[in-house]
Amino acid sequence: MSKYNGSITTTGRSEAIRLDKALFKQHPEFQQKAKVQAHVIAPGQMLISLLDTAQDSEVDEDPVVRAFLCFMEQDMLQNPEHILPIPEDLLHRISVLTEGVEVSDDEMLPDEISF
Repeated sequence: MSKYNGSITTTGRSEAIRLDKALFKQHPEFQQKAKVQAHVIAPGQMLISLLDTAQDSEVDEDPVVRAFLCFMEQDMLQNPEHILPIPEDLLHRISVLTEGVEVSDDEMLPDEISF
């Protein structure tokens, strides 16, 4: 994962975050005047997302989950040797634990279940 340094500054009557020009060269989707949204995900941690009409149409997309999935995708592409099959004994345990359980892709989970 690339890292870019920056600083917090003032521009006009607004606060601004200045970042290395390398970020914008390597990621042209963050072009000038692009609309972005900041999500504070933990103290001292922020996730910046590009506001895009295609993304805006997705319902309740979690930016943290999306960032994690992108991280996983990059890791799998860069380190395919880390991808291993599920061991047979674990598959057997899963089969025993889920025996008789019926599910549907259309089924909605109750609100009291969270991940």
